[in-house]
Amino acid sequence: MYDINSSSPNALINYEGVQKNVTAVGFHEEGKWMFTGGEDHTAKIWDLRTRSLQCQRIFQVKAPVNCVTLHPNQGELYVGDQSGSIHCWDLKTDVNEHLIPDQEAPITSVSIDPMGTMMAAVNNKGMCYLWTMTANRPGGPSKLHPKKKFQAHHRYVLKCLFSPDSTLLATTSADGTCRIWRTADLSLCTELKDKSQRWVWDCAFSGDSQYIITASSDNNARLWSVTTGEIKREYSGHEKAIVCLAFRDEVVS
Repeated sequence: MYDINSSSPNALINYEGVQKNVTAVGFHEEGKWMFTGGEDHTAKIWDLRTRSLQCQRIFQVKAPVNCVTLHPNQGELYVGDQSGSIHCWDLKTDVNEHLIPDQEAPITSVSIDPMGTMMAAVNNKGMCYLWTMTANRPGGPSKLHPKKKFQAHHRYVLKCLFSPDSTLLATTSADGTCRIWRTADLSLCTELKDKSQRWVWDCAFSGDSQYIITASSDNNARLWSVTTGEIKREYSGHEKAIVCLAFRDEVVS
C-alpha cells in the first residue's frame, strides 16, 4: 500500500500472508477496507483503519480466484473462480451462496451495474451470462434471476463491464475485439476492432458512457467512440502487452 500524497517511493504497508498471485483488488467506497482475491483460493478483507498487517476476514473457496466484484451496496462480494463457480458473499450476515453457469468453464470476469440491478459474468468459452438482481432478501445476498446467456465471442472472454448509465455491457476477448451490447435486449451495439489489435484484456467507460478505453496485447491502449466504433486516440509507447487499465474522468470539486 502506497501513500500517493507522500514523496517517499517506499510502501506504507506491506501486507503479509499472501502466498500466491493476487488476481483482484478493490476498495470500499469510503476507504474503510479493501478486498483482494487470489490463486490461494481465497477472497480477503483488509481493514484500512487499523493499519493491521493481518486480514480481518477470509472467504475460502475450492479453486483459484480469478475475479472479485463489490456490489454497489458495499455489502456483498461476488467471487468468480477457476472451477466455474460464482460465490455470493453477504458481508453483514456472512451467509454465502454460489452458482455454476458452466462446470467446465472458469469464470474470468464478473460485473454488477452501478444501480445494482444486473450482474454479468463471462467465461473462457466466450459465453456471457446475465442476471437481474433484487435485494428483498433478509439475511442473505441479493437474489439473482437468470435473464439470458449468449455467445458473446468465439474465443476466451477476458473482461465484462457495465457502462455508468447501465444501458451498455462491454466484453473484451482473445479474438481481438471489444463488443458493446445493449442491456435492454442484449443486441450488439458496436464491435471495436483494429487490424493490429490482439487480445483485448481490459476496458473502462467514460463517465458519460459515450467513450470506452481498451487495453490490448499489441502494446496499445485506444479510446473509442461507443456509438460509431471510431478510434479517437491511440496511446502507444509500451514495449509489451497492456493487460489492465484504470480511468476516471469525474469532476472533483
